Amino acid sequence: MARDADDLCSLATDANRFNLSGDELRVAQVEALDQRFQEAKARIRLVKMRADEAGLDQVRSFEDVVQLLLPHTAYKSYPENWLLQKRWDRLTKWLQTVSAHPIGTVDCDNLDGIDEWLSRLEKEGHFVSCSSGTTGKSAMLVASRKDMEWSSRDVTNVFSWGAGIEPEQDRLVVNCVGVAEVPKNVATCDALRTAFGNPDWEHWNYPVPPITVGSLTRTIVLRKMIADGEAKPAEIAEFERVASERQQASEAAVLKTADFLVRNREKKLLLIGFWGGFHPIARAVREMGYSAGDFHPENALYVGGGLKGAQLPDDFQEFIHETFAINSRHYFQMYSMQEINSGMPKCQKGGRYHVPPWLVPLVLNQDGDALASPAADGTIEGRAGFFDLSLDGRWGGVISGDKITLDNGQCPCGQRGPTILDNIARYADLKGDDKIGCAGTVDAYIRNI
Repeated sequence: MARDADDLCSLATDANRFNLSGDELRVAQVEALDQRFQEAKARIRLVKMRADEAGLDQVRSFEDVVQLLLPHTAYKSYPENWLLQKRWDRLTKWLQTVSAHPIGTVDCDNLDGIDEWLSRLEKEGHFVSCSSGTTGKSAMLVASRKDMEWSSRDVTNVFSWGAGIEPEQDRLVVNCVGVAEVPKNVATCDALRTAFGNPDWEHWNYPVPPITVGSLTRTIVLRKMIADGEAKPAEIAEFERVASERQQASEAAVLKTADFLVRNREKKLLLIGFWGGFHPIARAVREMGYSAGDFHPENALYVGGGLKGAQLPDDFQEFIHETFAINSRHYFQMYSMQEINSGMPKCQKGGRYHVPPWLVPLVLNQDGDALASPAADGTIEGRAGFFDLSLDGRWGGVISGDKITLDNGQCPCGQRGPTILDNIARYADLKGDDKIGCAGTVDAYIRNI
């Protein structure tokens, strides 16, 4: 039986890893949480701040670790003007507050922009993946080389389990969406291609211009400036030009991808993307006169995330499945988030997301400052908190913006481990605003560093 964090993480390739009940795991998980806390409290400044605030020197329960979780907004707690003014030295100093390893001296002279700053950090062993956000500020999530290696192994393992496919290198891997070129995305895409793709075939990258952190940040900042009436006419014209070019490239990419799929329809496919990207490609394939009967009967579909705001017909899933002959056994979805390093695959029979032993689920009240109480049926509904014991480059504990329902009972698929029901929602979408109790304390601490 697992005794500490390393033991729990070593279950990553165990065929029975989702069949361990919460009660079986609890003692080992509490020990592992304290192990990670003792390692981090002298190394990660924000964790020390949270520990001092709570008066904690040891984790003895799940209730204790709740007081040490960081709000997901902590990773965008740097002052926005540092980014706008290209204060890479100050951003480097801020990054040290959330990093588990010393950032050291990074040459910040003569930097062309945020992409070059991130590249220099990567050369020093700090892999920063950024989300675009909607306010002009990216969440900056620092990871170590060990984290990159874990992400690569984990995505292969969870896809294999959830889709019922062994990594036999017998598929044509087709990316059906453009994604941000950040280290974690690159690592996971490469891992899937290496594990499941035929090494002798030319796989498909979605043919749109590279989506770098710099390009995302420039677009979002300029959109904010336009909304605030601060953008110059030349800046607005440039924004409209870039937007038009990207729209044209996206429309062309749909047709090019549809053509590539039709030309390779006899091969066993692994399609990767979002529902909103799959649907127009499927529609284009149908308009070319092809559908399920023309494709290999063992095709697989890897769906990342939900609708991502796309407005699709009610039958969009059936339409996509029936276009590409997706075998129902090989349809894969998982639940995860940028702030953690591990995925929760969705099972076929129960339609639930399975939580692995090294990922400790902590369902919180809406304010995120205490554990939520179970309902009469034993399920727990509330704000999703997690502690990912696999994380090495930053603190593993996070308070998310998601509302979830956790069930510690047996899943209809037969697995006894904890599961998350398929009713996940964002508090910001439900209430129009989302505030986490400790977020203000974290922001105040950052302002004083």
